[in-house]
Amino acid sequence: MSRGAQLQLSKTRDLPFPNEYVKALLGEFSEWAFDEERVLAHKGAWRKQFGVSEQTPMDLEIGTGNGYHFAWRAENHPERMLVGLELKYKPLIQSIRRALRAGCKNARMARYNAVLLNDLFVENELNTVFIHHPDPWLKQSQNKHRLIQDKFLTDLFYLQKPAMEVEFKTDSEEYFEEALPKFKKSPYKVLGWTRDLHNSEFAERNFVTQFENIFLRKGQPIYYALLAKI
Repeated sequence: MSRGAQLQLSKTRDLPFPNEYVKALLGEFSEWAFDEERVLAHKGAWRKQFGVSEQTPMDLEIGTGNGYHFAWRAENHPERMLVGLELKYKPLIQSIRRALRAGCKNARMARYNAVLLNDLFVENELNTVFIHHPDPWLKQSQNKHRLIQDKFLTDLFYLQKPAMEVEFKTDSEEYFEEALPKFKKSPYKVLGWTRDLHNSEFAERNFVTQFENIFLRKGQPIYYALLAKI
């Protein structure tokens, strides 16, 4: 069995008891959101799928959660395309629904494992990438499942256009301390990082998500790094 097959998700269309969010992905929102099979057809052709020119910037958000940042970003940057990846059906539908309710026509969602980005995009196809609060996999035996790994960073670097940025933030100190050395030895240039985002030079550019607010109310800092393909 290939690595891709081992990491890939169960097929949405084969689920025996689809819930309302599965049905929404296959039905109501199928024009705007794609399951793990349909999305493969857009590799190298996302701009054509959006009906925009090849010069249009296309950003990626990995792990959109309930979609507040996703919808905000799409609404405030209508001149750019935005693709979101999410594994779970409910937040996937919440994300695209928020964007559409805000009147956005420049957003799409897909259910796919972000470790396999090479399945979805080609060299230099992506612009800015957002990785906000990825699953920290806190048990030591689960650390290997964390998204930020050497190969992932190398793959992502290949898929981004030159001079583009990656924005990473997490509420997990442990995850951040493991990720920061990986960022530094990756092909990326680390433009800056902080262990307290909201009391840093990066605070003004930050969109505070609903999830992030939970930790801020507890007085827990947010960890942040900004990378660039230079």
